[in-house]
Amino acid sequence: MRIAGIIVSTVVLMVVLAVGLRQADNPQSDGGKQAGAIPGQAESQRQLAGSPPALAALHRQSAQLLPGGPKALAARLRELRGYPVVVNVWASWCGPCRQEMPVLARVSVQRGRKVAFLGVDLKDNAAAARKLLAQFPVAYPSYQDPDGVIYNAYRLAGLPSTIFYSPSGKRQLVHSGPYLSDADLNADIDRYAAGAK
Repeated sequence: MRIAGIIVSTVVLMVVLAVGLRQADNPQSDGGKQAGAIPGQAESQRQLAGSPPALAALHRQSAQLLPGGPKALAARLRELRGYPVVVNVWASWCGPCRQEMPVLARVSVQRGRKVAFLGVDLKDNAAAARKLLAQFPVAYPSYQDPDGVIYNAYRLAGLPSTIFYSPSGKRQLVHSGPYLSDADLNADIDRYAAGAK
């Protein structure tokens, strides 16, 4: 009887491990945390139609790489005063950034009529970055940071990193590591950007 229990426990453990490893190896799987499919460019634009002018300007540049470095990013942040802002620092060569991109693609559309999103593409090959953005079309542009000037100015510890600003333009949080669920990213937006002063 005791041997049968050990055998059953071992089989159950092996099945749980096999399922877990399969989900970890599958880039389309997020362990049940996915909140839906990634909207395409046309669907994103449809959902974001009627956004306020400052946010609509971001949406018109969705999934684009922009030049200008820290000065251009700072100017854009000034233009976005009055809105909560989420700045995601990423690179196509960063595995955790790739894992996080579906979450950013969905949430930037879900919340893009009230929350501003921006990206910073760190020390990346432009062709590889554009390929990733075509695969995961986020509803906002990314500023290129080929020399890591923006990254160093923020004193970031790794990639991906996400910076949250209150509507008044005050930096509230620098989050290190990927967001692997829409719920986790939404919770931090509510706490550190949309709900902050």
